[in-house]
Formats: sequence, structure tokens, C-alpha cells
Amino acid sequence: MTSAEKDPEFENLLIYLRQNRGFDFTGYKRSTLMRRVSKRMQSLTIENFEQYLDYLEVHPEEFNYLFNTILINVTAFFRDSSAWEYIAEQILPNLIRNKKTSDQIRIWSAGCASGEEAYTLAILMAEILGAEEFRQRVKIYATDVDEDALNQARLAVYSAKDIQTVPDELRQKYFEIVGNHYIFRPDLRRSVIFGRHDLLQDAPISRLDLLVSRNTLMYFNSETQGRILARFHFALNDNGYLFLGKAEMLLMHSNLFTPIDLKNRIFTKVSSVNMRDRLLVMANSVDEESSSRLSQNLRLRDMGFDTAPIAQLVIDLNGTLVMVNEQARTLFALSPKDLARPFQDLELSYRPIELRSLIERAYTERRPVSLTNVERYLSNTETQYLDVRITPLRDTGTSFLGVSIAFHDVTRYIKLQDALQRSQQELETTNEELQSTNEELETTNEELQSTNEELETTNEELQSTNEELETMNEELQSTNEELQTINNELSDRTTELNRTNIFLVSILRSLQTGIVVIDSSFNILIWNYMVEDLWGLRTDEVLGQSIFNLDIGLPVEQLRSPIRESLSGKKQFQEMILDATNRRGRQIKCYLAITPLTGIEMQGAVLMMADVEGVNSMISTQEMKERQQQD
Repeated sequence: MTSAEKDPEFENLLIYLRQNRGFDFTGYKRSTLMRRVSKRMQSLTIENFEQYLDYLEVHPEEFNYLFNTILINVTAFFRDSSAWEYIAEQILPNLIRNKKTSDQIRIWSAGCASGEEAYTLAILMAEILGAEEFRQRVKIYATDVDEDALNQARLAVYSAKDIQTVPDELRQKYFEIVGNHYIFRPDLRRSVIFGRHDLLQDAPISRLDLLVSRNTLMYFNSETQGRILARFHFALNDNGYLFLGKAEMLLMHSNLFTPIDLKNRIFTKVSSVNMRDRLLVMANSVDEESSSRLSQNLRLRDMGFDTAPIAQLVIDLNGTLVMVNEQARTLFALSPKDLARPFQDLELSYRPIELRSLIERAYTERRPVSLTNVERYLSNTETQYLDVRITPLRDTGTSFLGVSIAFHDVTRYIKLQDALQRSQQELETTNEELQSTNEELETTNEELQSTNEELETTNEELQSTNEELETMNEELQSTNEELQTINNELSDRTTELNRTNIFLVSILRSLQTGIVVIDSSFNILIWNYMVEDLWGLRTDEVLGQSIFNLDIGLPVEQLRSPIRESLSGKKQFQEMILDATNRRGRQIKCYLAITPLTGIEMQGAVLMMADVEGVNSMISTQEMKERQQQD
């Protein structure tokens, strides 16, 4: 998507994220960003980016969910095993051979996510050097912009599924089992330093022997990739290696890196083109005066870079920018096209501080001019602090060749100084805060050197959490056993009740007499199939209804008084014959017997009813069958 095709609502959203949360996504590929943000919007049923920006303003907690959606943390131990085999067998041994036995080995895992990649590097280096030499010589810097992922990485705690790609021998050697989790060895963990780092905004880690950035560049556009790769180029030693992911290529940046193994995406740094050689070639094609000026520029370059080991630029006596080193280009977004331009035409000449007057002062006083804590306001509303030193460069005589301007980023130290001052103020308030502040200061000091205390604290918290979880698990197990016992008892009682119900239903079906059971309110509780056949009403039509509300051929009102006497206990057994009309409309003599319910808490009565003629007919039929059997 070109700049002309950019969605203005989406660009406003990116500006809002940069200004309010310090996340600058403007260098990311627009198609990828819009796809990830739209996915989050769909989960909230938000239709456009403008509405989503309004939602962020009202719900600040949404920022975390959005960043987790954008910053996809896909990583694993020994991911792409063939590439790691090549690293272990070829690159790391060669890297170690090129170092003295006393030299430190520095490795950077950029975009480390939850730490699997950084610990993979630690395992391979420990296998080659041994644990003791690894602890003394190796520093692995692991960075990411996702704080949640970094917190998980610092714990160094992984599930069995997470480490299934680690060979069994290495798993047993480098991980401790605690419950259902695997913890990376604490003594080696101290050599892996985690921290938040933005590849676009923060200065790169320098003097690296190996830089690992796998499938991180692919989220950025081509221009941003070029800026990041320029920083990687600066960060690596001359014989350093760059290890990228399967989805990344450096075809557009072959002037910075050359492939060692293109299949596995392993590259080595291309040394910077020698400016002296370039100027000498130019000198061969110009007149004597130009050649002299070029030679003078050569001496100027040597002197400038000799006096400024940090971000530096060199301006000749005519006010022309003639040299700028890699760190200065990264810091101030300068490019080779800015060389040979008048310094006064560059924004750097007056921002963050007016440098032209200071250059004149350095010439006049014939000595370096230094300024400390110069404030520089960045686009993401953050403030950067710089120490600036302007050094006049002299030739072998007394004449000046130009000036060297060096910039030292002291933002971190200013912030530490402010934090220290706030801590000292807190120390004066109370004795308890004194102890707490001392611990914070000690933690801050130790974090600058290593993460020893952080790991110990984390391990203690993890142990405490594991103990609590074990206690909770035991309590849940006990509760589960009690519930299981209760469940078994209920199951037994249910089985017994079912048997009783089946037994009762069998009795009622076996009786050749109509049975009706009512409660103390005259509501029907049982209505067997013989009564259904007699009066033509199904069981589901009469259950719960008063017997006196039934519209059947039986004169139920004549039963009210006998039923009341039965319920009150005045009469234990009553029988009678009533004229009635059955469901077929035939006049019958209905035999009724009323008996109170006994032996249970609930009051009620049992009514037995039958067609007298039917009973007699059944008896006659039975007698005839018996006589036939006797004959």
C-alpha cells in the first residue's frame, strides 16, 4: 500500500498508539497490521478504525489485548532443526576459534518472544564451552517489545509440550523438573539477560559476535528493514554472524551482508567500504588542488574517528559535512546523501541544540566545547538526553581542518539519576521505606550487571506458588473424594428408589381393580390403568387435580363425606355401591372401597373401584375355567 493509498483512519490510529503508548508501528507492513487490528476489532464487533480509536480512549485496558494480537510470539526450542545443527556444528565453533580464551562472547537474540530461542543458544554454547567457561565468558542479550512475553521468558518455566523439541539428553542436562513444569538451569540462566528493546527506536547492542533475529524483519516494510539491518550491521563485529528466519531474505541489502548458508539464512557482515580508497580514486581524476583537498579530507577523517568512538560527525573548515559514522546516521536519520552538504542546511545544525555558534566558539577558544544533558524530543513524546562534545581538529601545524562533534546518549543515566533522587527522598520519610528503597537500589544495580537477584526472587515466588498450588490440589482432591462418596450414596439410594417404584407400579398393574390415591387436599396422586379403562381419562389428564373436579360418570360428590371421614380417621374402611356410567355410556353398578393411607407422614386415602357386573363376570369365568380343569 503506497502512502497515497493509506487509510487516514488507520493512520490516525497508529499516531494515537505512538503518542499514548510509545509503540511506533508506522514502519510495519500496512497489510499485516490492518489484518491483525481488524481481527481484534471483529472480536469486539467494531466496524471501523475510527470507532476502535474511540473504544481505546474509553477502555485503556484494551491496549494490552491489541498489542498481544499484533505482536505474534511464535517461537520454539530448536525451531528449524537443520539450521540449528549448522549453527552448532559450523558457526559457533568457528566463532569461538576466532576469539581469545579470555575474550567475552556476546550474542543478541532480537525478538526473543518467550525466550525459547535465547535458551537454545545458551544450551549450544554450554555444550561447546562447558558450564563453567560458559558462565564466565558468554553474555546472551534477549530483547523484545512485548513485556508479557519478556516476563514469561524471565521465569524460564516451560511445559512438557514446550520442550518436546529438545533432545532427551539435553532436556535432562539443562532443565529441572518441578511438578509438571521444566525450569532452565538457574546457574546458566544468569548469563541470559532479558530486556525491552524497540529495533526502530532504541540504540542497538554493540560488539556482537552473533545476532539472531528470526522471522522478525518480515513484519516490517522494505524501508524499515533497511534501517534495522543498518543497525544490525553496526552492532556486529567485523567477523560477526547474522542468523535470520526461513521467511526472510537480504536480496535488497546485499551491500551489508553476504550469505554463508543461504538455505539456513546465515550471513556474515560485509566490512564497510574504505572511505580512504574511495577518495583516492576520486583524486586520480581531478586537478592538483582537488587532490590536495581530498588528501586533507583523508587526514580529517582519520583524526575525527580517532577522537570520537561514539556517535560522531565531522565538519570541515568550510562548514561542509564530510564524515558521519554509523551510530550518528542511526541516531539522527542521516544518510550517505547528506555527505558534502552544508552543515547549516541540516536540521541537526540547530536541533536539538544550536551547534553552529558552538562550532565557532570551539574555533575561537581553540579547545573542545562540551554540553551535558541536552534534551532531544522524540516523535513518540519521549525525551532523550545527550552529552555533546565539539572538538576542533588541527593539522600538523596550528591551522584547523574542521571539528568533530560527538554525541553520547545519557538518557539511561539521567533516568537512573532521577530514580535515585526519588529513592533518596523516600528514604527520609520512614524506616520501613528505607529498607524497601535500599532493596530497589540494589536490584537496579544488579540488573545493570546481570539478572542474578531477579532470578532468585522469581524462583522463590515460583516455589511459593507451587506450594500453594500443591496445597490447593490436595484440598480439591479431598473435596473430590467426599463428593464421590456422596455421589455413590445418592446413586445407591436412586437405585433403591427406582426398584421400589418399579415394584409399586408392578403391583398396581397386577391389580384387576381400579386404584385411585388422593392426598389430604383431594388431589389425585395415583390413577391406574383400570380406572383409565373405567372412566376414559388418562393418567396425565388427572394427576394433581381434585377428584371432585372430574367430569366422569361417577357421582363424586357422594364421596365427599366418606372421604373426609376416612381422612379424619373416624372410619378405617368404607365400602359402597353407586350407580354410575362408564366411559362407553353404559349404566353400571360401581363398587367403591375407601381406606385411609397409613404408615407414612403424608395424609391421604386409597379408593378402590370396580364394575360389579364385570367383577362377577370375571369370577364366573374363573369358576368355569376351574370346573373345566376339574372335569
